[in-house]
Amino acid sequence: MARKPYPVTPDGRYFVVRGRLWRTSNPNLPESERKRLTRELMAARRAKAKAMRTKDAAAREIARQAVDAAKHALGERGPVWWTDGAPDLNRHLARNTPYADWFASLGKAP
Repeated sequence: MARKPYPVTPDGRYFVVRGRLWRTSNPNLPESERKRLTRELMAARRAKAKAMRTKDAAAREIARQAVDAAKHALGERGPVWWTDGAPDLNRHLARNTPYADWFASLGKAP
């Protein structure tokens, strides 16, 4: 069964999971760079999961830092990638943001 994509705000800045906004990757990144960074992110997530399974605190911290670095490079964390001065609403509930009407128009909360 294919996974349904999460709804993305009309401006493409966020996707919504369980009513919460999550910042998307910077669409201005070259495709090859985005793919490379995504591979790094997935490898770091696997390393973190392994470290947690084996209760290796040092490896977990290294992996956590690698996840964070990849997310910053992708534009999902750190300074926003847009330039119009709009605030970062990452992790806010969509219903409490300027996207509330758009989100309500989706019907059932994804």
